[in-house]
Amino acid sequence: MEVVRDPKHARNVISDLQRRGRTVGMVPTMGFLHAGHGALIDAAEEECDEVVVTIFVNPTQFGPQEDLTRYPRDLERDLSLIESRGAQWVFVPDVSQMYPSGTEETSTIVVPSRRLTERLCGEFRPGHFSGVATIVTKLFALWQPQFAYFGLKDFQQTAVIKAMVRDLMMPVEIRTVATIREPDGLALSSRNVYLSPAERHQARAISGAMQAAWEVAQRADAVPVDVISTARRSLAASPDLVLQYLELVDEETLEPAPDLSRSTVLAVAVWLGATRLIDNVALRGTAPLAAVLQAHGESP
Repeated sequence: MEVVRDPKHARNVISDLQRRGRTVGMVPTMGFLHAGHGALIDAAEEECDEVVVTIFVNPTQFGPQEDLTRYPRDLERDLSLIESRGAQWVFVPDVSQMYPSGTEETSTIVVPSRRLTERLCGEFRPGHFSGVATIVTKLFALWQPQFAYFGLKDFQQTAVIKAMVRDLMMPVEIRTVATIREPDGLALSSRNVYLSPAERHQARAISGAMQAAWEVAQRADAVPVDVISTARRSLAASPDLVLQYLELVDEETLEPAPDLSRSTVLAVAVWLGATRLIDNVALRGTAPLAAVLQAHGESP
C-alpha cells in the first residue's frame, strides 16, 4: 500500500495504471474509518485491479455552525484499516492542494441539481451538496476511476452523485453498498464517536423506528401516512431525540412519495445532544434492523 499526498504524484500513478490496463476503483472518505468504509473497500477489491481510498476532510461541505474542527481524525488508525483490507493506494492531500484558489467565492464549484438538494439534508445544510459534488468531481478528475463506491446510509448524497455523473457525462460507474449497522441496529457513522454512553443507548431508537415503519409498509393496505406516523410515534418514545426531518420519498427523484407502489425510502435526521444522526430504509428492500439482530442471535 502506498500513501500519495501530492496530486502531481497521483497523476503519475494513474497514468502508469492506465498504460498497464488496470481498472481502478475509488472509495472517497473523510477518514475516521469504520466497518462501513471497510465494506466499500471490500466491494471495490472484488471488482477492480487497483483500489484507491481517499481521505480528505472537505471544508466546503461544512456549514458555518458545523463541526469541521471537531470532526474526528486518526490517520494512523485509518491507514491500518485500509491496509488490512488490501487497498493499494491511499490519497491524503492537504486543503491547499485540493483548493488552490481557496475555498470561498474565489474557487470554481459544482452546483448539483436543485431538485435533489433542496429537500432532506439539503434544506438544513445549505451548500453542503455543492461541497460534496465539487470535491468528488476533483477526485474523479484526478484519479479517473472506472468505478466509485458509496454507502447507502448517505442515500441523498449517492443520488446527487449519480445524477452529477450522468448529467456531466463522467466516465465512472457509481456502485452502492448497503448500510452497515452495529449489533443493536445503529447505522455506523464516524460521528457516533461523539455520543455519550447514555446517548449511544438512546440512539438505538432511530433504527427501531425505521424497523417499525418498514413492518407497517409491508401491509397490503399501507399508505405513506401510516408509515410516517408509526416512525414518529416510535421516535417520540425517546424524548432526547430531536427530530429534524422524517420524510417518505421516491428513491430516485427524492420527491414526496404519493403511495408505496414505487421504490420509496423513509429518511430521518435527528439531533441527539450536539450530534446529528441520519438513517434511512428502503421500504421494498430488506428490513433494516431485523436482519442485523437475527445475525447476532437477538430478537427485534
